[in-house]
Amino acid sequence: MSSMPSRTLPSGDELPIVGYGTWDSSGEDLRDGLRTALDAGYTHIDTAEGYQNEDTIGEVLAEYDRDDLFLTSKVLPSNLHYEDVLESLSASLHRLGTDYLDLYLIHWPNPTISLRETFQALERAYDEGLIRNVGVSNFTPYQLRFAQKVADVPIAANQIEFHPWYFQEDHLEFCDEHDIVVEASAPLARAEFLDDPLVTEPADAYGVSPAQIVLKWAVEKGVVVLPKSSDPDHIESNIDLFDWDLDADTVARLDGVDRMENVYMIDLDDEIYGIPS
Repeated sequence: MSSMPSRTLPSGDELPIVGYGTWDSSGEDLRDGLRTALDAGYTHIDTAEGYQNEDTIGEVLAEYDRDDLFLTSKVLPSNLHYEDVLESLSASLHRLGTDYLDLYLIHWPNPTISLRETFQALERAYDEGLIRNVGVSNFTPYQLRFAQKVADVPIAANQIEFHPWYFQEDHLEFCDEHDIVVEASAPLARAEFLDDPLVTEPADAYGVSPAQIVLKWAVEKGVVVLPKSSDPDHIESNIDLFDWDLDADTVARLDGVDRMENVYMIDLDDEIYGIPS
């Protein structure tokens, strides 16, 4: 692993605090971007069966040392019955060309399938060494509380939308209290607000990009960020966060900007049967 800061999971594994996000990425853009990221020092790669790009990622990862990588994937909410979880996991492992995942997440909760049944499958995979850590994604604190009651394996992470315009502070506090790492699935709000003076002004003052300001704000809170880019300069700058600090005034201004403006929404049918964000 690189010297990048990390969060320690309940298993003792170290989760690098910056990962390479691959949502909505495919083909040569993904191949080139992923190689650039790995060569720049990224060791944490985030994907999902719903992203439909695991086979491409597997092709690239075959060129690198698997033991140096932290690899995350997710199971679709339509595949949360016991046997479906295990079949989805087996297919993801095959496409990614690996014997195990460092972290496997329930991509979205599905109220039509027993969460206890889902966790029984995840616990079996965990016991068999197919996954080293179990987590969830897009769960509310209420759903997390219920998951903790039915799970016999620690819930290591919850991947949610998290950025200054959607600062889920209560959610972050709950996860911190329960030793659950928060991962930001859209840490740059999909570039919706990077021209906001709240980030462009401090970016100019620090001599960094607006994206770096937003990512730095999150990692200083212990949040794992998963920026996505195919631009080599952006990929390299998104990891250049650790030899400078935000001043307290900038942090306070970003803390106060929350408008509860999320950048991905999904209706119930898409959440259960479609390809989620």
